[in-house]
Amino acid sequence: MFDIDRWREIFESIKSNKLRTVLGAFTVTLGIYIFTVLFGMGNGLKNTFNAFFIDDAQNMIYAYPGRTTKAYKGFKENRRIQFKNDDLELIKNKYGDKIEYISARFYNGVNARYKKENGRYTVRAVHPDHQYLENTIITEGRFINDNDIRNKTRFIVIGRLVAADLFKKENAIGKFLNLNGIMYKVVGIFKDPGGDREERNIYSPVSTLQSIYKGTDKIDQIVLSYNLDLGVDGARKLAIDIRKTLKEKHFVSEKDRGGIRIRSAFEDVEKNMDFANMLQLVVLWIGVGTLFAGAIAIGNIMVFVVKERTKELGIRKALGAKPSAIVGLILQESIFITAIAGYIGILLAVFTLENIGDKLEDYFITNPEVNTSTIIWATILLIVIGAIAGFIPARRAAKIKPVVALADN
Repeated sequence: MFDIDRWREIFESIKSNKLRTVLGAFTVTLGIYIFTVLFGMGNGLKNTFNAFFIDDAQNMIYAYPGRTTKAYKGFKENRRIQFKNDDLELIKNKYGDKIEYISARFYNGVNARYKKENGRYTVRAVHPDHQYLENTIITEGRFINDNDIRNKTRFIVIGRLVAADLFKKENAIGKFLNLNGIMYKVVGIFKDPGGDREERNIYSPVSTLQSIYKGTDKIDQIVLSYNLDLGVDGARKLAIDIRKTLKEKHFVSEKDRGGIRIRSAFEDVEKNMDFANMLQLVVLWIGVGTLFAGAIAIGNIMVFVVKERTKELGIRKALGAKPSAIVGLILQESIFITAIAGYIGILLAVFTLENIGDKLEDYFITNPEVNTSTIIWATILLIVIGAIAGFIPARRAAKIKPVVALADN
């Protein structure tokens, strides 16, 4: 129930202790400001880690051939392993129900020429599924399709920056691009969350590039994404099984770490996100510590308030005031000062984060922000801190004996 007399007393108390109140409130404002900004910075750091992995699907598994480090079944060590089309088919047939998308990768550096413009680029020969593995976004035309693979078409999909470099303001779709002396038709243009490096690549059907190189069926990598229903443990087992299958096919020892290499994107994500979460946790504790420093400042103010009002509180008790009423008065003043100071701190922090925006990307902090739930929890924390700050002096005030209080000078 709203008690106007109590609020008058609170404002009179604040008015008579202006300096201490302002200093204590400033400490709380600074504490919640630092807490919110640091929490937002932690979120910005996590956004950066997420951005590092958004280029590829996060449920990716990569298989790379390498060189053996151990002799095995009559084969010498330091033998070079080479993947071929049948390796891709083996994985697809054996684990197809656990695989979402799968593609080979075959790389070739090319000199690209259109009219008077030329440049050096990398061609990635892939299967149609690669569009979803790499998060390739088609902005014009289309990506490689199954017909291109079957017919070994000389069609290519070029990155946004390749189009800008070579075609300038011309529409590249339908035009022919000279790659190492061979003409290819541009059927699509893409952009990629990976940025400039990715957008300077060129995609072609894997069968086309293989046929150009003397009918080879060699591939450089196998890339796939697993069904998310597998979960982390299922994905980890799938990666182990794929490694085992490829090692058996290529006669590589289970103990050989160099012949067949498997990398799982989820492991990278887990490690880096754990690191980001740990940093955010450290930041959170620093912020909470700053908040409690503010609470101590408010507590000190209330101790002085109680000390200065000892005689008044004694008279109240002598006139029949209940201890709960005295505790309520002190707590209400403490929470009020903390809440007002805290709200000012939150508003300043949100304003600061909004103005930072993308200015700290060079320091690995992307779009620092705090969500609504964080602000709600910060508000609740403020109330709790205000209550804690005021409780001890309020309890002390409630225990004052009228005789002692009246004798206080």
